[in-house]
Amino acid sequence: METLSLFNSLNNRQIEAVKAEQKRILVLAGAGSGKTKTLLQKIKYLVEVKKVQPSEILAITFTKNAANEMLDRLIIESDKTGIYETLIFDKKLPIAEKNRQRFLYVKKFKWIDNLTIRTFHSLCYKIMQSYGVKEFDNKFKIISEDKKKEEDPMFKLVAPETTFEVFHKIIIRNCEKNNDYLLSLKKYILDYIVDKIQLDKHKKLNSYPEGKIYTTLRGEKVRSKSEQYISDWLFRHNIGYQYEPQINVKDFGFKPDFYIEDANIYLEHISDKSYPSKNKAEQFEKGNILCVKTYEKMTEDTALFNHSLDKIIKGRLSENYISDRILSYQEEFNCYQEEVKDFIFQAIRICDMLKVEDANWDEIFNKSQDDQHERIRIFYQLVMPLVKEFQNYCVDKSYLDFNDMIIRTVSLFKKHKDILQKFQNQYQYVLVDEFQDVNNLQVELIKQLITPKTQLFCVGDDWQSIYGFRGSNVDCIVNFGTHFKQSKTIKLNLNYRSTQSIVGASNEVIKHNKFKIEKEIFASKISEFKIVEFAGNNQEENLDFCLARIRELLDNGYKNDDILFLYRRSKMYHPYFVAFRNENIKVQNKTIHASKGLEAKAVFIVGLTDGYGGFPDIWLEDRIFQVIKTANHDSLMEEERRLFYVAITRAKDQLYLITEKGNTSRFLKEIPDEFKTSLSETYTHKENFILCKKCSKQIEKMHQFCPFCGKKRIK
Repeated sequence: METLSLFNSLNNRQIEAVKAEQKRILVLAGAGSGKTKTLLQKIKYLVEVKKVQPSEILAITFTKNAANEMLDRLIIESDKTGIYETLIFDKKLPIAEKNRQRFLYVKKFKWIDNLTIRTFHSLCYKIMQSYGVKEFDNKFKIISEDKKKEEDPMFKLVAPETTFEVFHKIIIRNCEKNNDYLLSLKKYILDYIVDKIQLDKHKKLNSYPEGKIYTTLRGEKVRSKSEQYISDWLFRHNIGYQYEPQINVKDFGFKPDFYIEDANIYLEHISDKSYPSKNKAEQFEKGNILCVKTYEKMTEDTALFNHSLDKIIKGRLSENYISDRILSYQEEFNCYQEEVKDFIFQAIRICDMLKVEDANWDEIFNKSQDDQHERIRIFYQLVMPLVKEFQNYCVDKSYLDFNDMIIRTVSLFKKHKDILQKFQNQYQYVLVDEFQDVNNLQVELIKQLITPKTQLFCVGDDWQSIYGFRGSNVDCIVNFGTHFKQSKTIKLNLNYRSTQSIVGASNEVIKHNKFKIEKEIFASKISEFKIVEFAGNNQEENLDFCLARIRELLDNGYKNDDILFLYRRSKMYHPYFVAFRNENIKVQNKTIHASKGLEAKAVFIVGLTDGYGGFPDIWLEDRIFQVIKTANHDSLMEEERRLFYVAITRAKDQLYLITEKGNTSRFLKEIPDEFKTSLSETYTHKENFILCKKCSKQIEKMHQFCPFCGKKRIK
């Protein structure tokens, strides 16, 4: 490593961050501002200039790809032959071979090999494997939501079953040994997943014959909640019945509500949905047939209603009547496997949220039982036993999921100070990448690892915090000084990726967020291109426009990898996928969430409409999740806006925003006209630019200050 070249490629803010001596440092790195370069130069500075032992440095990332990228860049800078760079960027070389070469080259450069560059999970995996015997079985296996093995070779021991499979197994076991649990689960699934009775029923009336919208435990449709209750009571008590049988006693045919075979009586339930019963009553009387009536008023008190049904029916059953029904999970849920899957995935999400939010499980359950809605109360009655049994099962089988690895590591540190001190003494420098994505568990782990003598160096951008839906807490970066006292914040505000129009637009959009750290990002690139906003009259016009622009870009020397299509939801891209396939165009495309960290010369953002199915795509999550973590419309809107900011800042040179005429996303209205243009005005003439008299760089006439040196322009 050459000391003289260490700072050559850095700007003043980056150098300040690299050389900072404070013990708690937050580097707020705006999009395209070289955050990874700054973090890597920090590592090199510590080793080369400060003479820190590489083994004293811990760098934590979120994904294995990010950790590999850091290693690759360190190796490339150290490998003067250039061979490794050629290997790692060879698109024809299999991933397995690249991993092998990475391993060999890391071993070749001992200083890199002695660094600890890990994801949160691989760090905790190694700690638990080596020292976790006092907390857990150190021969544990990792259980996840699918059986796909991690690329990280550290995760050698993977559980033979998935999280889903274990939850499914527990549900079946509970149902087989407890009829009440089976029937309660089936009723919940029928009511709230199949029939969705919590939604507006009137919208569904026409979907079912004769307005029958409620599904009974026996699997048939009935007209009302009361009739469903009667049907389910009969089913639970193993009493045979017919619903609305067609009969003709004397004068005309009609359908009584129920014929209870085992008691040889008819039952009519009288409600505002009932047909007039006077004529039917006369027919029963003429035929000397017993018919009893129940009334809607009785259903207001379930205990009274149960007693009434007992009195009406049970006394007329034969002596050899057996009330216990033998139920089978497979039989009862044979037609509802997809709905059971939905329920299990909700249960898994609850389990993850309880862990990430470090919630008190009993308090959450008690809170759920105070909820005003029956659906919420019943859901937690069904789910909480599953979650607890899942945890017990995992302990019994020596399984840890990814959240458990962090929880157990923190617990190990709290209970065994000797082990904690070993890591605190070893790691004098803790560097955290993408700090805006941390959750509460990860912050607790960081706090355990550091001492007053440790330098904590966090890099992130609150404007790019987009993973709140999976537990990340933007407050940890916005209020960094609250979580880590006596901290210093350094802002990297020069964007090396995008042009001045793209950077200017992104600045203006994010200004509409209230919960953020104020900063102004400047562009290092000047371009004649402004952002193009295109609003077609219909989808066909939008497709034609995009196809024409792609051909134009390819004709101008762009490669397929230089063009990136982004969208909020996958279904937004489907028409484009079909059109491009038919035209034999092969267009990098990602959801915006998946595009984090990517860049392309030309970016198209499609689906920029307002309202349902557009972007922003706001919905308050199901109330069952709100019991654990409340969210409001404003905070969700701010995350959507951060997502749009991420999408915009993937573009290096050209950005196309695709919307619909008369239905434009509100985010597009937040971009000032000076940064965008209609198609006919795509190319801005060169004379709009002048040279700064101080630094001689090209700037637009609209700039009052040079974005590079800050000198005020004299008109």
